[in-house]
Order: sequence, then C-alpha cells, then structure tokens
Amino acid sequence: MAKYAAFGAFLRKQKAQHVPLTFGKIEEIIGGRLPASARYSAWWSNNPTNNVMTRVWLEAGFRSEQVDIAGRKVVFRRVSAPVVSHEASPKTDQNSTERFHPLFGALKGLTRISPDADLTEPADPDWGRAYD
Repeated sequence: MAKYAAFGAFLRKQKAQHVPLTFGKIEEIIGGRLPASARYSAWWSNNPTNNVMTRVWLEAGFRSEQVDIAGRKVVFRRVSAPVVSHEASPKTDQNSTERFHPLFGALKGLTRISPDADLTEPADPDWGRAYD
C-alpha cells in the first residue's frame, strides 16, 4: 500500500463530500502511473479485495462513484465511516462489531467427491450427439 499512501493522505485531508479527480491528477498524487487495469471500470469498484488502491480509498473513508473511463475521471464520495479491510484487521470473533455475512462459509466442507470419480470425464458423453 506504500505506493498509494499519498493518495490516502490526500483524501483524508479533503473537506468536501465529493472529490472529483482526473486519472492524471491521481497519477500526480501517487507519483506514478495507474496500472493498465485501471482502464476497466471493474478496477474502480469498491470491493476491498479488488486491488491495493481500493483499500486505500475505502480506509480513507471514501467510495468511488461516477467512473468515466473514456473521460479518464472519477468522483470519490465521503462515507460515514472508513471501511476496514479484512486483510489488515485481526480475525473476527463473537464479540467483534465487524462481521461477515451470516451465510459466509455455510457450505464449507459439504462437498464430497468419491475417490474413484474422474473429474475430467464428461458427465454426459452423449450430450453433443443430439444435433448430429
């Protein structure tokens, strides 16, 4: 996260609820180029496991909105409280306020595969012959 630390510091200093930025200005703040994957709108999603820079803006208390890939600009909106990434935080326990969704891990260990099963064999070898 050190590469994007300056961006987190920049966002924390902002007083406005909405911070519109061009990709060029973001590159100026971080002192380098954005990765090639920033050309795709998915890179700008607010999923904390998406990329390192996403965690930086979430931890600074912002969410990305109005991503304009063609215009090379994005708006960051201040949220009520910074989002803490799961990677940086300690494991959750019953007394923690940070919780996973109740169904997280619900199916863990329920899938059983017979030792003699060949997972490379088609389930129905004749499925493609219907149109011959």
